[in-house]
Amino acid sequence: MENLYLIIVIILFALAISDLIVGVSNDAVNFLNSAFGSKAAPKWLIFLMAGLGVLIGATFSSGMMEVARKGIFHPDMFFFSEIIVIFLAVMITDVILLDMFNTFGMPTSTTVSIVFELLGSAVAVSLVKIKNVGGSLAELSNYINSEKALAIITGILLSVLIAFTVGAFVQYITRLVFTFNYRRNMKYFGSIFGGLAVTAITYFILIKGINGSAFAELKVLGGERLGDWVTAHTGKLLLYSFMFWVVFLQLLNWVFKIKILKLTVLIGTFALAMAFAGNDLVNFIGVPLAGYSSFKAWVSAGSVAPDAFSMEMLAGKVGTPTYMLIIAGLVMIVTLIFSRKAQSVVNTSVDLSRQSEGVERFSSSMIARVIVRSSSRFQNTLRQVLPQSFVEKIHSRFESFSYDSSPNPDAPAFDKIRASVNLLVASILISIGTSLKLPLSTTYVTFMVAMGTSLSDRAWGRDSAVYRISGVFAVIGGWFLTAIIAFSVSAIVAWIISIGGMLMIFVFVAVAVLIVIRTHLIFKKRRKEEVLEEDDTITEKDETEKVMEKCRKQVSKSIVLANNIYSESIESFINEDRSKLKESLGIKDNLNKKSKKQKNKVLSTISKIEENVDSGHFYVQVVDYQRELAHSLNFLTEPLYEHINNNHKPFVEPQVEEMKDLKRQIDEFFNFALKIVSNDKFGQVDNLIHQRDHIVANLEKIEITQIKRIKAQEVNTRNSVLFFNVITETKNMLLHAINLIKAHRDFITVTRKKKV
Repeated sequence: MENLYLIIVIILFALAISDLIVGVSNDAVNFLNSAFGSKAAPKWLIFLMAGLGVLIGATFSSGMMEVARKGIFHPDMFFFSEIIVIFLAVMITDVILLDMFNTFGMPTSTTVSIVFELLGSAVAVSLVKIKNVGGSLAELSNYINSEKALAIITGILLSVLIAFTVGAFVQYITRLVFTFNYRRNMKYFGSIFGGLAVTAITYFILIKGINGSAFAELKVLGGERLGDWVTAHTGKLLLYSFMFWVVFLQLLNWVFKIKILKLTVLIGTFALAMAFAGNDLVNFIGVPLAGYSSFKAWVSAGSVAPDAFSMEMLAGKVGTPTYMLIIAGLVMIVTLIFSRKAQSVVNTSVDLSRQSEGVERFSSSMIARVIVRSSSRFQNTLRQVLPQSFVEKIHSRFESFSYDSSPNPDAPAFDKIRASVNLLVASILISIGTSLKLPLSTTYVTFMVAMGTSLSDRAWGRDSAVYRISGVFAVIGGWFLTAIIAFSVSAIVAWIISIGGMLMIFVFVAVAVLIVIRTHLIFKKRRKEEVLEEDDTITEKDETEKVMEKCRKQVSKSIVLANNIYSESIESFINEDRSKLKESLGIKDNLNKKSKKQKNKVLSTISKIEENVDSGHFYVQVVDYQRELAHSLNFLTEPLYEHINNNHKPFVEPQVEEMKDLKRQIDEFFNFALKIVSNDKFGQVDNLIHQRDHIVANLEKIEITQIKRIKAQEVNTRNSVLFFNVITETKNMLLHAINLIKAHRDFITVTRKKKV
């Protein structure tokens, strides 16, 4: 029996390593978005500062481990065998849940997930236990630490509102002082601003955080505890810290020309990574360590049965070995540097808070539109009430300013002033939560601080506000979904293991492994598609020949996809192959997304093309006709699928033969078009137009034949509407295809002349 539970403890630690990897991939957004978004330093330097912060912060986590042991339930009410079930259910659920969110690039809260997983599994095991002893549901309160659980959940929810409000307020005041043309004021106030920021971070990270760390017990001069000494000399430490940082930052700026804001962002990244590790490490290894402590206590008790050994020892203070914390910190650092999923999650946060326009990741929603309209009306009312001179003065402090003389597509998403405020406010709030032993959600705090500072910076303009607000609500909705899913899945897993026995543990571990592998494959596929798309995207670094090559690739892919969609759709419809037709719809949706994304990026692409106006004009036409081609295929394939999906009658035999012949002609047309585009054989465009005209003439004959069938009552109304729709959309598709190739020809021709 002891060997079985030893295996289970090993499984817990294996899951902990996996949880560290997926958890850090998710939470990297917490401390990387400001440095990455402001491009404060090279990536290697950002990773170095974040890695050091994580490693040092990991040693501050010891006091937080109590949350996993006794924060959600009363351990003295459970036996060893029951505690192990609770912990296993939590870890299995956590790995699956976090990995799924990472795969789709959505930042979620590891704190919320662990809290609700502990709550769900503890409730499930408690209910099974109550039922076995014949108790009533009212006894559940004896097992669950409802007061502490409620305090934790309330703290997490309040952190959303507090973080947003404080972030918005601090950023508003900071921007009033420095404006967007901040370099001028930084000469006079930069060292003071940096000194205040770093001193505040030092206070809340070092002074407040040290009491929860393993270093608090170190002895200083006179045999006094380090934690007590720091508490007694807080005022002096703050004063000396502020004076040191003001002088140090100013000297670095004068002597080495090091920018104060850049250094502030890097120190803030270090501090926030430190706060993250100090607060969130409990989410990843707290449960396995609690399981390991339980196992050691059970083994030490001798031959006591696992279902008779009380877990009251978890209610006391159990120290966490520092070496384990350091190992966990190292795993987090390696994941931080090499995880591609981490970058995907960071991009979501940066996109929602960027200052400039661009492609929005989220669609608008009704609630976002209502909020924007209400805010606009309130702003207009406020302008009428306040003195005009005051309004203009405030407005002048928020006028946009760029240090780049020409448009720079690779410019930072926001400036270093906002990045510094993001890091400062988030570090302070998280550190306060850590010092109070409240496992605040670092994701909630950092994300909402970033959104609050974006609002104050007027990054949410009228052209982007509805999309940004919708994105914020989508992320917050995902957070609440996290809580519901975490509670439900963990409860179900714990209940099934309690009922089904130890065999179900290995079944669920296998399921977890399979799900993680599947989501990894999904992410890998999506990443591959993104890389291919990036290869076709025109950048400002591309020379003229590269620009033409990328445009050629875009048009060629559109032609190939259009041919595949059309041919597969017609053939699948004729064969009444619903699944194959559904695959064609998927390819059609992919073409739609690509053409829409290219159209949204057309302005930034034009700015990258260093050619004359005509060249840009023809590129706009290329993108427009790609979009129209996609629309035609959409209007053609959707009715075909709807017809098949509703089990309506297929085409009659003469119609089938006409469709087969038409499919062959379209295939020849697109193959010829692809040859023209791929080899720049623009002299044969007239031959392609002649081939198109021949197909259109054939379509008119087919229309006349269909009308004869209608008069002879050989087909019904539904058949005729669908048949005429195929003919109409085929004509439209051919028209847009010809226009696309003409626009591509003109773009290549004009661009090549400019090159010469």
